[in-house]
Order: sequence, then structure tokens, then C-alpha cells
Amino acid sequence: MGKKTGKVYVVGHKNPDTDSICSAIAYAELKKKLTGDEYVAKRAGQVNEETQYILSKFNVKAPDLLKNVKLQAKDLDIHKIEGVAPNVSIKDTWAKMKENNIKTVPVLKEDELVGVISTGDIATSYMDVYDSNILARARTQYRNIIRTLDGTLLTGNEHGHFTKGKVTIGASDPNLMKEFIERDDLVILGNRDEAQECAINIDASCIVVCQNAKVSSEMIRRAEEQSIVIISTPHDTFTTARLINQSIPVKFFMSKGPLVAFHMNDYVDEIKEVMTKTKFRDFPILDRHGRFRGFISRRRFMDASKKKVILVDHNEKSQAVDGLEEAEIVEIIDHHRLGNIETTGPVFFRNQPVGCTATIVYQMYREEEISISPKIAGLLCSAIISDTLLFRSPTCTSIDEKAAAKLAKIAGVDMEELAKEMFNAGSSMKGKTPEEICFQDFKQFTVNDVVFGVGQINSMSGEELREIKEVLEPHLEQVLEKQNLHMIYYMLTDILNESTELLCCGANAKAHIAAAFDLPEDTQDIILPGVVSRKKQLIPALVETLQQ
Repeated sequence: MGKKTGKVYVVGHKNPDTDSICSAIAYAELKKKLTGDEYVAKRAGQVNEETQYILSKFNVKAPDLLKNVKLQAKDLDIHKIEGVAPNVSIKDTWAKMKENNIKTVPVLKEDELVGVISTGDIATSYMDVYDSNILARARTQYRNIIRTLDGTLLTGNEHGHFTKGKVTIGASDPNLMKEFIERDDLVILGNRDEAQECAINIDASCIVVCQNAKVSSEMIRRAEEQSIVIISTPHDTFTTARLINQSIPVKFFMSKGPLVAFHMNDYVDEIKEVMTKTKFRDFPILDRHGRFRGFISRRRFMDASKKKVILVDHNEKSQAVDGLEEAEIVEIIDHHRLGNIETTGPVFFRNQPVGCTATIVYQMYREEEISISPKIAGLLCSAIISDTLLFRSPTCTSIDEKAAAKLAKIAGVDMEELAKEMFNAGSSMKGKTPEEICFQDFKQFTVNDVVFGVGQINSMSGEELREIKEVLEPHLEQVLEKQNLHMIYYMLTDILNESTELLCCGANAKAHIAAAFDLPEDTQDIILPGVVSRKKQLIPALVETLQQ
């Protein structure tokens, strides 16, 4: 089996139509079957009513929205690592670092990041051994001391904390010990009974007896009465004194903040800017709930791979998902004119003069001898019907008609009945705002320095188109300004009569159309008999006029 490619998004254009959505779903399915890799259908805009009807009819979930393809933290190689609790000892934390060969560990309270501890922080803890009060200031738990010293609890509460006094070694005779040992101190002792008794008389908080020296039952009884903790350790006095600071909890030495952390959805270009201003090696990554998910390092960040995308049903940059310049385009499957998308390297580009991208996808299934499920066949057939206006569009070819007929048979649908249901759903204005109607099938184009948009609504009812015109026409000026366009054209296409009424908005918009279709300059309502295709009839004529 070949090398895994990683996740690849298959996505159509903004303001997607039925072909854009259905071809993305079907092509992602084909690629998964061919490669076994993860190909995910996405959408770059809102699903229109016609497409939603088709998806519901064939019981297919709409692809999730892909707002942009900019690289995010979640796309990086996040180093997942188990954290430590705030009360875990420095010794146990250091052991985890060595075992996993890591230099930074997250300190977590449940899943919440409360700090990070690095090898540098641990080095600091070792350099602070001269401070005999540090164990108390760090509120070190007796259980940590027992674990660190490989010790045994002889009496006392291991869950208690050493919070007062200093750490001292009781190697002198009792008279000298009384001069420097105070109440609540932690005293490291040997096997001398008189020293043990002295520490109890002074009322130390904790006594650590080295080399597993014997402690009499009388001493243990008195310690219990005074709530003194006694720990026995196999280590000698020197080793015990050296090790004991390693029982301090990591929360005392960890970096608490403000921590430089990123979230899964943060964009890499923003992360990079922050990284350049800090000295840290590793950066915590949090999910949207603030829970720790791992680290990214500077090195892993520099090795980040771009998001991979396959474009279907378009090859114009203005129609593509945002952030495309930061992604890696691996394939383009389309049936439109060549646009202005540039790639950093060679890609698989299949462009055919047929009426629908779904026809090309159907051909690829056949070429690869991959069986088509009734669901996928239903989607592809619907897309062909939609794009060719049930074979009435001049873009339609015999290849489209033959493909649709075979797909209809697999899906078990009647094409005439399906077309009627689809177009009725797509032209319905029920519950829609003027903006929603406008953008349900809207594409943006650039010719020289002129940026214009062309929308289209297809209907089998002339009355319905007149109602749409009344709602849509007054709204176009707002769309023109909001989208920063020079011109807008909107095609109200009567499928049965095979004609289009064209709404024009913007300076010289109507004059350009008059020139393109050789109409009288004083034409009021622009009716274009026989014109039903945006791609093959309207756009080529308009582009030629704008280029002259």
C-alpha cells in the first residue's frame, strides 16, 4: 500500500449549486474507494433549496462548511503528552521527562492547563537546595516525601502537608540540636534514640529516620499523640538530604502564566507571529473548551504541511474557498472555461466540454470500474439535470444525456418527475430573504479590472419568475455595494420556454449586455430568447464585450 496522503478536502465553489455539492460528495467517495485515504467532501457556502431537496431525497447529509483552507493549529503535528497533577513531585515529573524524552510537561488540574514545567524549571529547583524553608513554602505533601525517599510511613497522616518550619539534619548531640531545631521543623535523623527523643520533645512536624533505623514503640506512641509524622528511609543521611527537595510539588516551580498557549482553530500565520516574539521551545494547544490537547514545538511548526484540496466545478480564484493561496491544490475537476487559479506545482487537472462536472465524475467511476451506489447515482443524475436544465441548455452534450439515463436507472428515478420536483424546490421563495434568494446560485468573475457577479434562478413557472423579480430587483443595488462589484447580472430563466429575463445593475451594465447581444440601446426589459446557460451563452458574450 502506498504512503498515506493525509486528509484531503474535496470542495466546490462559493454559493454552491447542485453540481458543486453532489460532485464533491461523489468524487470524495470515489477517491476513498480508490486509495483508502481520507477524502472529505466540503462546501464553501450555503446549500440552496434545490440541492437540499436532492440531499434529503437520497438521504445524504450535506457536507460540512469549509470557511477557509488556511492552515490552523489542529492541522499541525501536535505532540500529545500525558500531563502531571500540580501536587506531583519534581522527582516523579523528572522521571516522566526522561522516560518520554521530553523537555516540557503540562501541569493539569483534571484537563485544565494550570502551568507547564520544563527541564529549566527543574534545574532551578535543584539550585534552590540552600533554602531550608522551601519544602514548607511549597506545601509539600508527606506522601511526596515518602515516595521520593523510597520510604515507609511509621506513623502520621501521609496526606498531610509540611507547611511550617525548615529542613534540618539532627546529627549533633541533643544539647546542640536544641539550639538550631525548632518546633514544626522536619528533622533528618540516624539511629540514635536520644536524637529521636529530642526531636519529639521539641515537637517537630516530621522525623525522617535514615538507613531504616529502628524506632521504638514508645517513640512511635509519643509521635502519634503529638501528630508527628515519622518516615523511615533506606538511604543514608547525605542521600536523604540531597533527595528530599525533589519531593516538592511541581506547582511550586512551574511556569504559571500568563502562558503563551494557542487554540486548535488558531491560524498558523497568527501563531507564527507570536512565536517569533517569545523564547519558548514548546507551546500548549487548547481545545475550544480550554482543555489541554498537546504541544507544538518550533521544529514541528516549521515542518507543517499545507491543507490539501481538490477543486470541483470551478477553477476561478474568486469563486474558490477563502485562503486557497495557503493550501495545496492536488486536483481540479471542472467543465468551465480556464480561470486564473495558480498552483505551486503540477496537478491532476481534468477539464471537459460537457454540461456538468457530475458527468466527468461518472466517467471516472466507469474508467476505474468502481460500482456506483443508488445514492451516489441519484446525486450525480440530479446534478446533470440541474446543470443542463433537463438537457435544454446549450451546454448539454450527448455524453451528459447518456450518463444521466444510466444514473437514473441505477438510482431508480424518473428524470422528468425528478426535474419538476427539483426546480420547484429551487425557485421557491417561501421563507427566504432577498439576499438568500440572490446568493443561492451566484458566481463572481473578473475580466481585466472589471469585477462582476452573475446569479441565476431556474423555474418552470413564468408567474413564479415574475414574483422573484419583484423581490430581487430592488435589492441588487445593496448587493453591488456590499460585495464591492462593478456590475451584477441576474438570470431569471424560464426552463419550459427556454428563455431568460436578465436583470442588470451597475454602471454600464445594461450597455454591455446590449452590445454583447446586439440589442437596441433603449431596451428596457432585457429578454434573451434561447439563452439559458450562464456558462456557455451569457459569460462568453459578456467577456468578449468587456475585453474589446
